[in-house]
Amino acid sequence: MIATIDNFKVDLSKPIDISIPLTNTDENPIAWYIDKPVIEPVVFGDWIGKVSEGKSSTNFNNIFFNPHGHGTHTECLGHITREFYSVNQSLKQFFFLAELISVVPEIQQEDLVITKDQIEKGLGGKTPDAIIIRTLPNFKTKKSLKYSNTNPSYLDQDAAGFIRESGIQHLLIDLPSVDKEKDDGKLLAHKAFWNVTNINNLNVDARLDCTITEMIFVPDEVKDGSYLLNLQIASFENDASPSKPVLYGILNDEL
Repeated sequence: MIATIDNFKVDLSKPIDISIPLTNTDENPIAWYIDKPVIEPVVFGDWIGKVSEGKSSTNFNNIFFNPHGHGTHTECLGHITREFYSVNQSLKQFFFLAELISVVPEIQQEDLVITKDQIEKGLGGKTPDAIIIRTLPNFKTKKSLKYSNTNPSYLDQDAAGFIRESGIQHLLIDLPSVDKEKDDGKLLAHKAFWNVTNINNLNVDARLDCTITEMIFVPDEVKDGSYLLNLQIASFENDASPSKPVLYGILNDEL
């Protein structure tokens, strides 16, 4: 199915799903020092909500998970503010022009850091609605990594500020956080992207309608460049929700 959106064409029959599915197996990625998700049938006495057990006509599972630690998720600035803000209220549009860039994080002392210069070079002067950052090397093991206590790569504060100043509203990255794993609660990249200067009394120019999506996976065969992004979340009234970002290739050269 070919659709025309804002003067460019996309084939909606060829989606590129860059989310990581949530499972209750050891293959599920984990961050932030928690255990893997739990997916298990409801039990009422002798009744088990699982068809294969022979006592139920339906599969009827409870799911226990953490959106930040268990896979692809989208968060709003309510993730770092004292006042409650919901990602379900912040994200009201779902299709965006996105630019996919690949970067090799730079070694800075004991860290691997994505810099402003790398982001600026990757964008090449483009100002899309969304940026998708794929870190290299792009091992498939990203889909099942256990990130806790590994000091993963992260986004420099100036890089996050440059993304904000470029007018980009949605930031997607294949890491568990845009910030350093252990940074004493500074959260510099989060604050720079959302333009949050005071978590206790939110400044009037904070970016309420902007989102960060973490723990994506973009396969190698998906080339850097421009895409239509469909960013979908579950309707949780929470600072973050599990999400399913989907890309569509652009068929013409009008960008």
